[in-house]
Amino acid sequence: MDKTAEKENLALLKCDRMELEEIVENKTRDICEMQSKIIMHLAEFIECRDDNTGGHVRRTSFVVRKLMDSLLADKFAGVDETFCEIVSRSAPMHDVGKIGVPDSVLLKNGKLTDEEFTAMKSHAERGGILVEKVLSDIEDKEVLKITKNVAMYHHEKWGGNGYPKGLKGEEIPLEARVMAVADVYDALVSKRCYKEPMPFDVAKKIMDESFGSHFDPALQPYFEKCLPEIERYYAADR
Repeated sequence: MDKTAEKENLALLKCDRMELEEIVENKTRDICEMQSKIIMHLAEFIECRDDNTGGHVRRTSFVVRKLMDSLLADKFAGVDETFCEIVSRSAPMHDVGKIGVPDSVLLKNGKLTDEEFTAMKSHAERGGILVEKVLSDIEDKEVLKITKNVAMYHHEKWGGNGYPKGLKGEEIPLEARVMAVADVYDALVSKRCYKEPMPFDVAKKIMDESFGSHFDPALQPYFEKCLPEIERYYAADR
């Protein structure tokens, strides 16, 4: 083979590789978009059963994104752009286990009995199991792990008295610790069928007192940094 033909063949191989890389990139993008749609459709299914949960999914997703962006900007240990994006994208799935909670419990207008509260608490473990079933064949292992952790462990408490596993401190995955902050804050300042929204200053006091017992104390400065923007978001949503 003369040098000219060799160069032409090399050029063709290079073009083929570039074309293949472009195809793989486009397919990967399509898969990511499909995964995001599956996540949002599951969240919307819950919203059809419970209006509070639907708004809750949207609002907590906003808070998680703000907290994750703040952690990323400060180069918090273990947080990079990929992790930040996966956690933010996983947030809508945190309550997906409520699909398995009976309407009589999920929609009850009043205090739950001990038996009903046990049924409600089951949504965390159910959510982790459901995420694994739905996403195991289409997600890479890291995305699956993070999304499952968000769903299963967002009711764990820093002090170890949460559920479903009673994890303590850094045994709780970071993504679940962030989700817990967003989840509780939304519960405090949002209107529910059984309560009016709590004033922002009262909610802040409760949150401040909960870092170190319910929440990871290392997340407190990031929550406080984001709080003015979060409060504006909630004020506009009322």
